[in-house]
Amino acid sequence: MTRFQTRLEPVGRLPSRRDWLRFSMPAMLGSSGLVRTAPPSASTLTGFGQAKSVLVVFTSGGQSQLDTWDPKPNAPAEVRGAFGTIPTSVPGFRVCEHMPRLATLQHRVTVLRSMTHDDLDHGSACYLALTGQSHPRKSSNPQPKGTDAPALGAILHRVRPDRRFPHSAFHVNGPMLTPSEPGPGQFGGVLGRGYDPLDLGEVTDGTALLTGMNLRPDLPAMRLGDRSELVNRLQAATHAGSRLPATDGQRALVRQAYELLHTPRVRDAFDIAQEPAKVRDRYGRFRAGQACLMGRRLIEAGVPWVTVFFNHSIRGQDFYVGESDQYGWDTHNDIFEDMKGHLLPRFDQGFSALLEDLHERGLLKDTLVVCMGEFGRAPLVANEKNFAGRGSPGRKHWAACYSVVLAGAGITTGASYGRSDKQAAYPLADPVTPGDLSATLFHALGIPSDTHYEDFTGRPSRIVTGTPVTKLFS
Repeated sequence: MTRFQTRLEPVGRLPSRRDWLRFSMPAMLGSSGLVRTAPPSASTLTGFGQAKSVLVVFTSGGQSQLDTWDPKPNAPAEVRGAFGTIPTSVPGFRVCEHMPRLATLQHRVTVLRSMTHDDLDHGSACYLALTGQSHPRKSSNPQPKGTDAPALGAILHRVRPDRRFPHSAFHVNGPMLTPSEPGPGQFGGVLGRGYDPLDLGEVTDGTALLTGMNLRPDLPAMRLGDRSELVNRLQAATHAGSRLPATDGQRALVRQAYELLHTPRVRDAFDIAQEPAKVRDRYGRFRAGQACLMGRRLIEAGVPWVTVFFNHSIRGQDFYVGESDQYGWDTHNDIFEDMKGHLLPRFDQGFSALLEDLHERGLLKDTLVVCMGEFGRAPLVANEKNFAGRGSPGRKHWAACYSVVLAGAGITTGASYGRSDKQAAYPLADPVTPGDLSATLFHALGIPSDTHYEDFTGRPSRIVTGTPVTKLFS
């Protein structure tokens, strides 16, 4: 077990000499285990430390495995659905007919067809996917709480804060609504607000953060420094001795704001208008496409963890009929009309542009890209009269078997991992849980899956509950 043992220090603070002595003395004295180094075998496992960054593209709402990456063309009509299949750049591998661009890039990715768990509602299932931990209220839509497990990016910032950025994790096109309010799993949870990934929101016309980060011409650096020092003194006097998460979070947020003002490479990454028009057109001049482009810009700037919510709402079509930017993958009704007319064309364009762009810029070799959602859709097509829509068939929630796509950072290319049954209902081989997938992402970053962190009370928690799937790497 690897233990990350530390006080709840200011975010981004590097360990002092005293800290290093505190970390190492128990191990040197043969302590029973408050601090132990990583197992010698961890760094020898395939794929360990291959990635400098992780880029998650989150398809919220439950993308249908049968109508994307794991079609069953020989199944009965009520299973295979209305879509046909097309060949890909990998002989014998077929995908949905409405993903022609992604079909040409099949040789750059691996499709994991045996993801599985048992949480059947969006809020708690998204929590599971984004934290690697099951929510106490399984199959529910709970509100975020301070006792939640931290988002994976928040954990990364806890166990290995990046020296170059005030934040180690950024979210784009959030917060994700499950179904109408921001769901749990996207925040710092027990680590406090200071560990929340920085959410840039919608970036189609640039992020509002960029405007606020432009210094006024009448505010020289010296005056800004004086203001920062005054804030620090006031906080120290007001919160002296306080170790409450709210207090630490407030301090961290103020400090991060000042650090962002002094981090030009991040400020430049926020300015999506710097991209040539043809590049922006390539990704698509719509919300999800520009979010993918912003994700690439952040990776290029060196940000170690980026989550792009491809769909900010799991089912916005209930309220914004015909507005493609609002659509999510929660297709209880009208699945074939909505996927063909709104969801798949944008997904095919935006995600394929991201993969191509990362490859052409040499970023894919050390960036682990993961396209995933919280679960898939049911094998049988059915009408659910309790849901809004035009009344044509859809598919219910299904978590027992669904697909995830991985690329980059040593992931085997042009392959599939795991196998589903004839209806894509259950895994037949190599089942993988969200905890396993989370462990794989940390493994790729060079962080052993048995690493522990401590919250503000000193309570240790393991970063993930699963085991890395090392066979995904070549």
